[in-house]
Amino acid sequence: MEPMMPPFRIARLPSIEFGAGTRAMLPALARRFGQRALLVTGGASLLDGPFWPELARGFAEAGVSLGECRIAGEPAPGLVDDSVRAWRDAGIEVVIAIGGGSALDAGKAIAGLLPGGGSVLDYLEGVGPELPYRGPALPLIAVPTTAGTGSEATKNAVLSVQGPDGYKKSFRDEQLVAAVAVVDPDFLVTCPPAVIAGNGMDALTQLLEAYISARANPLCDALALDGLRRVRDGLLPLARDPGDAAARANMAYAALLSGMVLAQTGLGSVHGLASPLGALFPIPHGVVCGTLVAAATRVNVQALRERDPAHPALAKYAQLGRLLSAVHHGPDHAETPAEDDAAAADTLVALLEDWTERLALPRLGALGVTRADHARIVAGSRGSSMKTNPIVLSDAEIGAILGARQ
Repeated sequence: MEPMMPPFRIARLPSIEFGAGTRAMLPALARRFGQRALLVTGGASLLDGPFWPELARGFAEAGVSLGECRIAGEPAPGLVDDSVRAWRDAGIEVVIAIGGGSALDAGKAIAGLLPGGGSVLDYLEGVGPELPYRGPALPLIAVPTTAGTGSEATKNAVLSVQGPDGYKKSFRDEQLVAAVAVVDPDFLVTCPPAVIAGNGMDALTQLLEAYISARANPLCDALALDGLRRVRDGLLPLARDPGDAAARANMAYAALLSGMVLAQTGLGSVHGLASPLGALFPIPHGVVCGTLVAAATRVNVQALRERDPAHPALAKYAQLGRLLSAVHHGPDHAETPAEDDAAAADTLVALLEDWTERLALPRLGALGVTRADHARIVAGSRGSSMKTNPIVLSDAEIGAILGARQ
């Protein structure tokens, strides 16, 4: 007999347009919200890339005028506040964020603040007065050009201040969720292999951590498993050849699902560590996830075996070991190795370690982290993501994750 289904809540999600070529819908979608749009992009990759001429023509033909705001690197609170001041009186009716997670997160924060002004520091968790956000936010159209963060489907605007006193914190509210997410896998054609690797491992980590989260639920479990199948079949082929259309679609879809599930269930120890690492060092978020996920999975599995061997997360880790190591035979089925749960969980750890090496994810030492930094990183790791890890890890266990990848 199946156990009683636990109660759960699914928070707001955007309207979603998915598929190759859906970028062509952007001008008409924007025009539904108004004639004056603020385009938030990352650096110069979009405006200098192959898709911008057709988009620019489309916006002009639709009668949508664009202001431009470029986000180079991870967005800082000061950059958001400066952008809001610059565009506060420009009559902006819709924000269009096109880029990686940084551009999308900045777009959410800017859309949230343009109507009322003020500083994002008023709302940033664990930084300022943490005032309740009243809104309203401007409508946001979120268009990811990478496959990793899933930011197009979440309410989180993650902002960073880097350095010894740095932090990585979220401005989050359901009013910040995009009105529309346009997910066009064709944008991945222009992604360098290192970006594909880091972002792909970020999506994998988010799906994995949402699946074994203390707040997991049956609906999100089904989405996470489907996303992980797509990662299994898409990540390594896409890293080898961005021209692989099937791999692009698989990874764009997996990244979207990763954002959908993390928004509902929370994450785990990898993202707990990603917060201080991203604040203290100029390390891309996906690289942090990719280099730590195997070690974190090993430590979690060992801690569960030692202290809570009946915990349902152990069976889930085993299921992931079978799923990700399955030999794929087509879109609808795969040959699943017959292993007991302990062996299957060990298979998962070994597979994640293998992917980390095959995708050339750098060790922490190569990223500027020393063993002397570990205590400070561990101390900063116990934020919201660590609270949904399936088991409470000791400082020594968290340190062991770092040590395994130093």
